[in-house]
Amino acid sequence: MADFAALDPFFRIIEQGLEGLAGPGHFFDLLAEDIVVDYVVTVPGYPRRVEGRAAVAELYRPYGRALVLDRCFDLAVHHDQVKNTVVLEYASAGRTVATGRPYGNRYISVLALRGNEVAGWRDYLDPVAVFDALGWPSS
Repeated sequence: MADFAALDPFFRIIEQGLEGLAGPGHFFDLLAEDIVVDYVVTVPGYPRRVEGRAAVAELYRPYGRALVLDRCFDLAVHHDQVKNTVVLEYASAGRTVATGRPYGNRYISVLALRGNEVAGWRDYLDPVAVFDALGWPSS
C-alpha cells in the first residue's frame, strides 16, 4: 500500500467512521467491487463519476504526486439505519508536494451501504481550498 501512503489519514478516518457499519478491513476492502462514486462538487480535470473498486484505486494511486495528507479530523458520523445510509463529515490538513504549500479541506461523504460494503458514494469538498493549495486553473 506504499502507493497510497499520502492518503493514509483519509483511509483511517473513513475506516473509523464506518466501524461497525462496514468491513472490517482497509479502506479498499470496505468498497463493493461494483461501487459507484460520484464527485458532486469537485475540480476541473477530476472525473465526475468512477465505477468499480479498481477504478477508485487507480484514481487515488497518483494522489501523492500532488498532495500529502498529514491528518484527517473532526469526524461526525450520521447513520440512517432504515435507508442504510451513512453521512461522514470530516476535515483534512496536509501540504502540496511541489511547493510545500498548506492544504486543508472539509468534506461531506454520503455513503450507501449494501451488506457490509459501501456500494455508493457521493462526495463533496471545497474546490477553492484545492485551488488555493495547487493553483487556480488558467482561463
